Amino acid sequence: MRLIPMITASLVVSGLYLAVFERDALMAFARGESADAAAQAQTATETTTTDPGAQLVADAGKSIGVVAVKSEARVIDSAVVLRGQTRAVRQVEVRAETSATVISPPLRKGASVEEGELLCKLDPGTRASSLAEARARLAEARSRVPEAQARLEEANARLQEALVNLNAAEKLSVEGYASETRLVSAQATERAARAGIESAKAGLETTSAGIEAAAAAVAAAEKEIDRLDIHAPFAGLLESDTAELGSLMQPGSLCATVIQLDPIKLVGFVPETEVNRVILGAMAGARLATGQQVQGQVSFLSRSADPTTRTFEVEVTVPNPDLEIRDGQTADIAISADGAKAHRLPQSALTLNNDGRLGVRIVGDDNVVDFVPVKLLRDSVEGVWLSGLPDTANVIVVGQDFVTKGVTVAPTFREAGQ
Repeated sequence: MRLIPMITASLVVSGLYLAVFERDALMAFARGESADAAAQAQTATETTTTDPGAQLVADAGKSIGVVAVKSEARVIDSAVVLRGQTRAVRQVEVRAETSATVISPPLRKGASVEEGELLCKLDPGTRASSLAEARARLAEARSRVPEAQARLEEANARLQEALVNLNAAEKLSVEGYASETRLVSAQATERAARAGIESAKAGLETTSAGIEAAAAAVAAAEKEIDRLDIHAPFAGLLESDTAELGSLMQPGSLCATVIQLDPIKLVGFVPETEVNRVILGAMAGARLATGQQVQGQVSFLSRSADPTTRTFEVEVTVPNPDLEIRDGQTADIAISADGAKAHRLPQSALTLNNDGRLGVRIVGDDNVVDFVPVKLLRDSVEGVWLSGLPDTANVIVVGQDFVTKGVTVAPTFREAGQ
């Protein structure tokens, strides 16, 4: 009873094997063909399936068909292209230098300010009284100068008198008309007169020092009063509101942020392989993220590379009289450099050789394929601009990935613009 299910299972397995693994032979048997013809058909099917490029050489004695374009080099402005952003030529955070309360109404952000315009006015408090006190002390110190000078003159007179008495006492003592005591007394008087001069000089110097200290106090008081008025350092726009009326300002507190947008800078970073092609004063153009196109000149090129990216900062100064260009906008910058010959080809023509080098395959003499390394200069909507090719070259644009260097092909040419 168990024999029939086993026979049935064997027949089913055999049928599935023939339907899956021997399908071509089974179909050939059904059509009445021989087994050799079925094997050849299966081999051809596998070859076509596993290698699409083999279809190009399926027929012996035939060259591989490719499509090529006859490209000629043209001189282009080989600009240095980089990505950057706009930056205000100047941006300053104006801060307080003293402590006081704001007594001026605020200016709102976006307002235009002129150089020297008042931004924040602080409460003077008792600073005017301090200035008056400092000036009074200065006047008092200056009034002491005549007295000190008179003391010095008096000391000089006493010294002269002492010298005369000393000279007379010495002569009388030599001749025997004066006692030794008188001579000693005259010498002591002369020494005291000299000490009086030194004391008078010291008093005069002290008076001069007092004058200088009082003058410094006056200057400090005047400077403190000047710090109460915070002015715009240059003409520009307010990027923030000025300090609110009644707010307490401490040294370092922000009064306002002022930016200058005319002219404006375009800032980017040039790779070290291209930095020698950029020179100061070179013309440059840029396309902003809004689509606006601007032109300017290179005004700065860094001499020191960024330690992380190994790139050099470059700045382009652009006029911005109507202030349409804002700070921080993305910009595609192109800096003019010496012209170079290049070919414009479709990006799909690019390929890699076995060493991983970027290049294109061309049709050489006797329709033999050759690989030429290229350098990408510029990318555009119409194609890519490449250097490194001869002035005239037959570049393979279809089928280049199915051929290698040294293979003979049968090229079909088309116009470069097609």
